[in-house]
Amino acid sequence: MNLALLLAVATGAWRLREDWLAARARQQGLWHQQVKPLPPPPVIFSKPADPVMPASYLDIAQKMLFSKDRNPTVVVEVKEAPPKPMPPLPLLYGVMNLPNGTTAVMSERAGTRHMGIRPGEKVGEFTLLAVSRDDITLEWDGKQLVKKIDELIDRAGPPQPQSEGSTPRSAPPVAQPSTQLAAQPPARPEPGTEMNNRMRACQPGDSSPPGTQSGGFRKVVTPTPFGDQCRWEPL
Repeated sequence: MNLALLLAVATGAWRLREDWLAARARQQGLWHQQVKPLPPPPVIFSKPADPVMPASYLDIAQKMLFSKDRNPTVVVEVKEAPPKPMPPLPLLYGVMNLPNGTTAVMSERAGTRHMGIRPGEKVGEFTLLAVSRDDITLEWDGKQLVKKIDELIDRAGPPQPQSEGSTPRSAPPVAQPSTQLAAQPPARPEPGTEMNNRMRACQPGDSSPPGTQSGGFRKVVTPTPFGDQCRWEPL
């Protein structure tokens, strides 16, 4: 029994030594083995980069998030034209309620010829829209102006023709044109310029009496608080 055990131990030790020697020989062989290097891979050159153009980074400059002034939008400041100055208001000499409608006797400015203006007609740059008992509505540059009659009345009064045998009045300084008209020779007793489609105005210097007939018209003189209003009406 002891002999068998001794023999087994010796056999195991011999096998262990043989394995150790084989492993050592294999290790020595690996250390002294020369490995051939592999050939290097071929070098492949890439396509050369395109030259840098300003247009290639245009979006960066236009869409810069941190700079509001770097954008393609050009802000052009347009200065508004100053408002158009309104001319002086026309002058009023009286209002006549005639069968064919209301007529306002007006002039563009002091010293000019006065004429009959009906709603819808122009006097200078103003258009007469409506006439009431106390107010007059005018239009200028698309704007409606409602004025009191007292604001538009010409206190100096329109030029008055001189009647035969009447004493001439001394005109105020603003009514100098009437003095010049009075110095003109007497006009013929006939209708003057057209006030509307029916009536005609009296000519300056016409001294014919009321009721004079000429050319199918009759002269009518109406006294008003602002002076006598002269016109020619159709027969």
